[in-house]
Amino acid sequence: MFGLRPLEMLLIVGVVLLFFGPKRLPGLGSSLGSAIRGFKRSISGQEEASDEKPTLPQATSSADPHTKA
Repeated sequence: MFGLRPLEMLLIVGVVLLFFGPKRLPGLGSSLGSAIRGFKRSISGQEEASDEKPTLPQATSSADPHTKA
């Protein structure tokens, strides 16, 4: 994809291991995965919402017993 050779990939993995440590890598990977999934959901949600007409919020009537005058 980016044209990285095996030596370059090994160097990147080594730097990441030195920077974060082996104990924090699983948590870092899972949080990165959940962030990507959330980003994809928000993109697909915006596309679906843009097809619909925007709706205005319902105005409350003055006869509603839960509202104060």
